[in-house]
Amino acid sequence: MPETILRLALPAPVWGLFDYLPPRNVDAQALRPGQRLMVPFGRGRRCGLLVEVAGGSGVPRGRLKRVEKLLDEKPLLDAAHLEFLRWAAGYYHHPPGEVLMSALPVRLRKGRPLLRRAPNRVCLSEEGAGQLLEGLSRAPRQQELVRWLLDAGGCSGLEALRARFPTAPAILRALREKGIVTLVHEWEPPPTGKPLQPGYALNEEQQAVVESVSAELGRYGAWLLEGVTGSGKTEVYLQLAQRAIAQGRNVLLLVPEISLTPQLVARFRERLQVPTALLHSARSEGEREQDWQLAASGRARLVIGTRSAVLAPMPELGLVLVDEEHDPSYKQQEGFRYSARDLALVRAHRAGCPVLLGSATPSLETLKNAAEGRYRWMKLRRRAGGAVPPAMHLVDVRNQRQEGGLSAPLLAMLEETLSGGQQAMIFLNRRGYAPVLTCYACGWLSDCPRCDARQTYHCRWHKLICHHCGSERPVPKACPACGAEELHPLGQGTEQLEQVLEQRFPRYPLVRIDRDTTSRKGSLQRLLEEVRQGRAGLLVGTQMLAKGHHFPGVSLVAMVDVDGGLFGADFRAAERMAQLIVQVAGRAGRGEHPGRVLLQTRFPDHPLLQTLVREGYPAFAAQALAERKAAELPPYSHQALLRASATRLETAEEFLQQAAEVAATLAGSHIAVWGPVPAPMPRRAGKFRAQLLLQAAERKPLQQLLDGLVPRLQKLPDATRVRWSLDVDPADLY
Repeated sequence: MPETILRLALPAPVWGLFDYLPPRNVDAQALRPGQRLMVPFGRGRRCGLLVEVAGGSGVPRGRLKRVEKLLDEKPLLDAAHLEFLRWAAGYYHHPPGEVLMSALPVRLRKGRPLLRRAPNRVCLSEEGAGQLLEGLSRAPRQQELVRWLLDAGGCSGLEALRARFPTAPAILRALREKGIVTLVHEWEPPPTGKPLQPGYALNEEQQAVVESVSAELGRYGAWLLEGVTGSGKTEVYLQLAQRAIAQGRNVLLLVPEISLTPQLVARFRERLQVPTALLHSARSEGEREQDWQLAASGRARLVIGTRSAVLAPMPELGLVLVDEEHDPSYKQQEGFRYSARDLALVRAHRAGCPVLLGSATPSLETLKNAAEGRYRWMKLRRRAGGAVPPAMHLVDVRNQRQEGGLSAPLLAMLEETLSGGQQAMIFLNRRGYAPVLTCYACGWLSDCPRCDARQTYHCRWHKLICHHCGSERPVPKACPACGAEELHPLGQGTEQLEQVLEQRFPRYPLVRIDRDTTSRKGSLQRLLEEVRQGRAGLLVGTQMLAKGHHFPGVSLVAMVDVDGGLFGADFRAAERMAQLIVQVAGRAGRGEHPGRVLLQTRFPDHPLLQTLVREGYPAFAAQALAERKAAELPPYSHQALLRASATRLETAEEFLQQAAEVAATLAGSHIAVWGPVPAPMPRRAGKFRAQLLLQAAERKPLQQLLDGLVPRLQKLPDATRVRWSLDVDPADLY
């Protein structure tokens, strides 16, 4: 009889599965795909996922090692989800073991046992009520707590009980020893004391979207929801989720930024009151794993998460929502380089459920798909509640004296807004005090010793920090080049804006929101709440504030510098800048006061800015699509970027030249092979980087080329001298 062979996915840079013999003393019937196994690997041990059970192997039996231990009684991933992940590994040409293991929480990848969910409820046992008077007469605090539980119906949330009884841990310990109470983990709805709310009345456009998507629950369909900022896209998501959940289906909601989750989660929890799992990197490993288990078991009727949540298992998936679908944060830039937006479409197709892509500024790829009929295109043209779209104005700062980067017209408008009791938001997508320090005597600049970039000056910490590799050093007391004692900041960051505005408007509280001020857990939510409650008149921040947030008191939004993306090296730079401008502008005028938007620029006649201000994002997108088509750039072509890094630039380029020669033999005339060339930032984190671009008019020929190329890359003469990676459908060329 053929011996059972187990084919495992292991976290290793190998394009294939590994064959192992079954563990001893384990019934073959107990082995199922999706279980974790601990196996010998090289000189150590690794945790892997069982993918297939086969009747033979191409490897001689004498060379096969035996599985050491079965870690799970039940599969963590079902067959359909394993197949989805394997498809993703094939499309992005990434080692399947790394892809499949990335769908698990960090602890589980290391072979650790599943966490038990922490108790969140206290319940009276069956004999608890009977001992109320007889057994607790000499323990008044225990008696009081039990009476309180009786009044609450026999159970209470642990947090509520601790708030009522300061010494609750000791009392509960005594009651548990007597068998009067038990601690359990159950989902409980938020203690709002309010019945489920039906939601706000929808306008005609919103209602049309809800009815169109709801009619397709139970089968695949893709929609683009293009809605101006403040048009009520979130209310559409809520009502669609309500309908899907009412039919017994689960809902996946993807958001691009962690900063968007607190406000969204609060709204969804209050309205839907169903078990909800949160999957994003701001949570601890334990919290994420417990919510991952909630999602994988199907008990979470709603999963809200950032990019990686699209990889989490979800039984009975009935609706996928992708908020701000255009956002580049959906593209993973390290390791397994997937697009969460694109995988959401595949996930929905395989689950046979609708997927809705929402944005005020859809990506050009999505707009092209909608225009060609692949997605149903629905629009929300009016702001909810009758709010008027903000008026946009360009402020020419050429030859103008500025105060910390703020022009006189902007300062005057800030004074007018604040004195009128309204809020203002100042946007600058650059944290720190200044992008660079310089010496006026010799021209020294604070270059990063490991990157072809500058180190940013952080005044509060008195440090120079590279925002690319993270290297930092104290600010030198004198110029390292000439010894001059004075060093001067050049340019502005959010830290400097905060200082200037506090000095100029001392009577108005200010909140700054960027990565530096929100690193502590809960700090982002606290700062956002200060703004929403009107306790801060001024709000300064980076792109963390650009989308999704609702600040009804903000009537003025100013972008200090909009020129950064006008002349970028990447062909997507203009698109990204246009999206950013529209998204930031959308924070203004969402309440009772009309909104105003000021854009400071040194290029007021730039066609991009003129089109945006006069005609809006749809006109810009149409113009940009025409330019892309003429240039045969995505979305009118398909790309794959092969990157390589080494201690010498020549080494990286030599490897890519070898790859280019192989690609040329496979490509034919219908695929362009460009490069190799140095990366736009050639040196980063101490390594020199180069890249090779492959481009085809159709997706299929490019995938066929990669099918033949990737296995050969590992065998190239210089493959062991470099670190290389392949990025299919790259979001940028950096």
